Amino acid sequence: MVPDACTPQRRRRRGRFGRWALDGAEAAGSHQGPHGRAEQTHSWLRVMCLTGVDYFSSLGYQPAIAAIAAGFVSPIATLVLVALTLFGALPVYRRVASESFRGEGSIAMLERLLPWWAGKLFVLVLLGFAGTAFIITITLSSADAAAHAVENPLMPAALHGANLPITLLLIVLLGAVFLRGFQEAIGIAVVLVAVYLALNAVVIVNSFVLIAAHPELVGDWSAAMLAQGRGSWLGVVVVALFVFPQLALGLSGFETGVTVIPQISGAGDQPGQKPLRRIAGAKKLLTTAAITMSVFLLTSSFVTTLLIPQRAFEPGGEANGRALAYLAHEHLGAVFGTVYDVATIAILWFAGASAMAGLLNIVPRYLPRYGMAPTWARAVRPLVIVFTLLAVLVTFVFNASVDEQNGAYATGVLALISSAAVAVTLSARRKRQWKRMVGFGFVALVLLYTLVVNVVERPDGIRIALLFVLGIVVVSLLSRVRRSFEIRATSVTFDDTALEFLREAEDFGEVHLVANEPGARDRLEYTIKAKEERRDSNIPGRASIIFLEVEKTDSSDFEEDLVVRGIVRHGFRVLEVASGNVPNTIATVLLQIRNLTGVVPHVYFEWTEGNPISNLVRFLVSGEGEVAPVTREVLRETEPDVRRRPMVHVS
Repeated sequence: MVPDACTPQRRRRRGRFGRWALDGAEAAGSHQGPHGRAEQTHSWLRVMCLTGVDYFSSLGYQPAIAAIAAGFVSPIATLVLVALTLFGALPVYRRVASESFRGEGSIAMLERLLPWWAGKLFVLVLLGFAGTAFIITITLSSADAAAHAVENPLMPAALHGANLPITLLLIVLLGAVFLRGFQEAIGIAVVLVAVYLALNAVVIVNSFVLIAAHPELVGDWSAAMLAQGRGSWLGVVVVALFVFPQLALGLSGFETGVTVIPQISGAGDQPGQKPLRRIAGAKKLLTTAAITMSVFLLTSSFVTTLLIPQRAFEPGGEANGRALAYLAHEHLGAVFGTVYDVATIAILWFAGASAMAGLLNIVPRYLPRYGMAPTWARAVRPLVIVFTLLAVLVTFVFNASVDEQNGAYATGVLALISSAAVAVTLSARRKRQWKRMVGFGFVALVLLYTLVVNVVERPDGIRIALLFVLGIVVVSLLSRVRRSFEIRATSVTFDDTALEFLREAEDFGEVHLVANEPGARDRLEYTIKAKEERRDSNIPGRASIIFLEVEKTDSSDFEEDLVVRGIVRHGFRVLEVASGNVPNTIATVLLQIRNLTGVVPHVYFEWTEGNPISNLVRFLVSGEGEVAPVTREVLRETEPDVRRRPMVHVS
């Protein structure tokens, strides 16, 4: 049993709303998964549809964004994007799937490669970009769904131009669905993806038929493209290379693709071993999704560029944010166009659901474990409320405009993919896989270049992303400070020797522990320490003492599984425990000793030398410093009953 500040009595004092909202918040070291229960797994093809609602739904707005960014060069710029997808992002994320197969994504790889506070702060920055990508996915997808709705000719005239209220309605509805519980995500995703891709295929094939019947369209497009490239194909290529970073939304599905790996069936994989079959399924998922999306991106960019007048892509134009829907209505009639609009609205809305699920996967996995979020951040419902309110705020800021949000979205997506490329490069270097390191390093440089160009071209995106980063870093650090006096252990285990020490002490009805900062660990150290504490702290001469030592580890870790080992050293009994935080660990061990023996233990400290303020800062950063006062404060915060609270003595 781990001492828990959130006692049953405190839980009973919550009202009905508190119990409903915080259901699942007290399971330290765990979090509720993103797409229902991970115990129920599915084939990789079905799970692909779950990530595909995010990835494939970008067809709703990507062709129009490409046309605005690249004009007549859009198909060539899209070809560059497809090359980066298949030969850059795909190999990177196949490697991520191999090394981060529990659904943590590339962020976890960097966390392992960058220990201590540098790793934690870097993860916080990446979480800020991830939050940007996922929140903007919700708002941008909902805004584009609203654009498809209001532009439909069957929509009542009163709702034309009502993009903002419709977008807000979709976001609130999304939040309400997650508050109720979203257990059928995969089944819904399979239907939506199959229907949506089939309808897009009909639109694109019909468009190619029209182009074949009017071959002059190809000549007109070629001439216009060459004119945009200043009369040469080299100029066309230069334009394409220059503008393709603005098309980066077409890379949006990869990070989501690796977060759903636990949902993939791994029949035959042995528990405790690397799940090779599940990883193979994840690689098939990523490859199939990338190839499918690449085909649709190329063909949709080509037909929309040839068949839609450029003026229709401008803000307020009929094809702005809905190029393929424009073709569906224009060439296949209002009935088919309406069916296409309904399917597009549904998958765009569900893309927001996938993004919400991604947030619910990432935040509980990292922030509470770092001590950088309250314990309620483990529960789904409070997070859903927070994320929904954030999405509503962002929608108001951007006035539900697709064009104004794509810069921030691209920045978040590119930052995540670039970090993944850096992670696999560092991983290959650590494993001395030099050829792979060079290949992944080149991809990382290309992606970083794409990110930098995107930031320079659309600085509004990085401003929004940095606001998310700043917000998450500031809130996380403040939360870490506020939670400094909490019990942090997720479990406490005593080995057989340690338990024997406690049984012997229990027989006397007293447990006296002397906190000792390990030094030479020779006989003289323990002899002097025992003599001084008996003299200065008035420990009864008949009472036996046990030394308690904390071996320092990574102080940036917040939650830990503590293992207390008993050792007889030079005739003295010593309890050793490894931890990144000294006072909280001592308090936890004391409370667990009380629980095991039924005896309230006494612990003895020496005053810490130095300035109290600097010692407090040392405690917050390194887990040391004012050990005695902080230990007492942790005990006071955790155990309100003075009679059951372990006694702290300082000399």
